[in-house]
Amino acid sequence: MCGIIGYVGERQAVPVLLYGLQRLEYRGYDSAGIAVITPASNRLIVEKQVGKIKDLQEKLWNKKIEGHIGLGHSRWATHGAPTIENAHPHTSKSEIISIVHNGIIENYIELKKQLEEKGYKFKSQTDSEVIAHLFEDLYEENLLKTAFKVAGKLEGAYAVGIISTKEPDTIVAIKKGSPLVIGLGKNENFIASDIPAVLEYTKDFIVLEDGEIAKITKDKVEVYDLKGNKVKKEILHVNWDVSVAEKAGFKHFMEKEIHEQPRVVSDTISGFTSSKESGLFEELKNASRIYIIACGTSFHAGLVGKFWIEKFAKIPVEVDYASEYRYRDKIIDDKTFVIGISQSGETADTRFALLDAKKEGAKTLGIVNVVGSSLSREADYTLYTYCGPEIGVAATKTFTAQLVVLLLTALEVGLKKKVLPQDKYEDIYQHLLAIPSKIEKILLKNKTIKEISYKYMNAKDFLFLGRNINYPIALEGSLKLKEISYIHAEGYPAGEMKHGPIALIDENMPVVAVAPKDNFYEKMISNIQEVKARKGKVISVATENDEQIKDLSNNVIYIPKTINELYPLLSVIPLQLLSYHIAALLGKDVDQPRNLAKTVTVE
Repeated sequence: MCGIIGYVGERQAVPVLLYGLQRLEYRGYDSAGIAVITPASNRLIVEKQVGKIKDLQEKLWNKKIEGHIGLGHSRWATHGAPTIENAHPHTSKSEIISIVHNGIIENYIELKKQLEEKGYKFKSQTDSEVIAHLFEDLYEENLLKTAFKVAGKLEGAYAVGIISTKEPDTIVAIKKGSPLVIGLGKNENFIASDIPAVLEYTKDFIVLEDGEIAKITKDKVEVYDLKGNKVKKEILHVNWDVSVAEKAGFKHFMEKEIHEQPRVVSDTISGFTSSKESGLFEELKNASRIYIIACGTSFHAGLVGKFWIEKFAKIPVEVDYASEYRYRDKIIDDKTFVIGISQSGETADTRFALLDAKKEGAKTLGIVNVVGSSLSREADYTLYTYCGPEIGVAATKTFTAQLVVLLLTALEVGLKKKVLPQDKYEDIYQHLLAIPSKIEKILLKNKTIKEISYKYMNAKDFLFLGRNINYPIALEGSLKLKEISYIHAEGYPAGEMKHGPIALIDENMPVVAVAPKDNFYEKMISNIQEVKARKGKVISVATENDEQIKDLSNNVIYIPKTINELYPLLSVIPLQLLSYHIAALLGKDVDQPRNLAKTVTVE
């Protein structure tokens, strides 16, 4: 959940660490800190601050901390409140070893008790501090040798970076379950939780696998397995630029990423063609059952995918929250396919649920945005969304890209099964190619949607309604509003409104109705009339030139006409903009909403 960064080289470490932490702040922003070894005195200088990276930068403003090796950390609190004591880096008893950690040490209570019995005193309530004391307690000869012993003691998911004044030119890194990459530079090397943290300095990376330990100096990187065998690693060259991760004139990353969706849809359609020869679709063609597992926004994409796969490929699909699927009895045979969807490819619940299903004999597919991520390596097959980095915590462009991948997968399998006629396939595909330009038309309504947002920004509750393939879009709209504005919102199938939620409707309740002119339009009109009869305020997302719905709604956001099956790709855009503008008008931290992190790498 947290972000870690490490540097060893010829530059001053502090600016590199602070730059990396800014790029990693989406992973956690409860507190931040750095540890640097100063060459003059060969001692550890540790500075921490509660709050965001800017708060740490302000604290360091007039402090001269020189050193060419160091670690940094941005925290999302799991064990212990956001305090200076609980902030990373953590330092050993004699202050010769400092560590940063992302993940959860499941047996930390047992380890802490053992260390306390040996006289170690703990300053924090975190599970991470045990790692620093373990390195001192088990230290033998050098950090690398000690790392093998420490790794043997730790249970859970973790990525750890370690430095010591005993070896002031070396970083050691351990990886199990949580993401960690090594950036390769000239006379300098880096560790980081994510590639954008060091993309300013290098485009060449090594992705550590679970159970690997690395020794990093400015001139050399060595990677070992837990048995001490050297591992030969491939170098991943990243071809996107750090400018992709900048705001490009928008006020927030989320706003920028919403406006990037026409390009993202086009790139994902183009990128999908490279997957057609992988053998995946031949395998999927023979599946008797598909499970889609995901969390949050990716779960909503999976719900839309269920409609498409069942309609076009005629394969039964169940969609489950990954955190629930992992712990229930599974019905799996050699014709079962499990699809895990995760923007980062590091979501712990999704990864572990997919791995469990794989062990039980299911074939697996990962739909991810990050090349080289854990899920992309662990699944039997991988399909990518071509979004570039998504910095805003609330997913937007990755959602639409996931929809594109799921739709194209359904079409491809249907075609191979011969249950989808070639002409129908081509018709849908041509309509899909028109979606980017249609999204651009919706984005031109940004000012109108902001004006509507101003009317409803002070509402305490929202209800989002949709039917059939647009029901998951109602769920996604309500999630976006909750995430970034902190306004209570619920998404419902419109037909369920009269079975309970209708009791909530009064003159203070805005109801967002996703009501394009599809096969369910007349039923949605009836639901809107039920809301109006109870004085609810209706905001409708409707197909352009629909005059009937205009008379029934307080406000209408029009979207271009498309075929029924593709409306989710359009209807979600106004809901993203509505949520964004309400949150921005309320002065909320849109890109980094409270209590949330971009990548959830713990259960």
